[in-house]
Amino acid sequence: MKWYLEAFKKYALFQGRARRKEYWMFNLINLIILTILVIIEQVVDISFLTGLYILAILLPCFSITARRLHDIGRSGWWILINYVPFGSIVLLVFTCQDSQEGNNEYGFNPKVPA
Repeated sequence: MKWYLEAFKKYALFQGRARRKEYWMFNLINLIILTILVIIEQVVDISFLTGLYILAILLPCFSITARRLHDIGRSGWWILINYVPFGSIVLLVFTCQDSQEGNNEYGFNPKVPA
């Protein structure tokens, strides 16, 4: 939950770097919350909860993905490859890569303790 809340502290921050752990923990908690909301919608027979949640989480998702791409030395604009056929596979490979060693043009390495 710490990683999820940390992403909301950087709600619209597209600068800097995000570790793999931060990115994947955010996505895991996001998936769990979405699953719970879908189950609640099915039980209570309402249909706007997931839509509101997705709308609220859209900017943090783009933000953390851009920072994750910065961590491997790529521009945040690589997010747009997701909208090309099979581009999501490329984006998945990028987000699974290890951090670039040392500092890069996007900031200091978050793996190195300050």
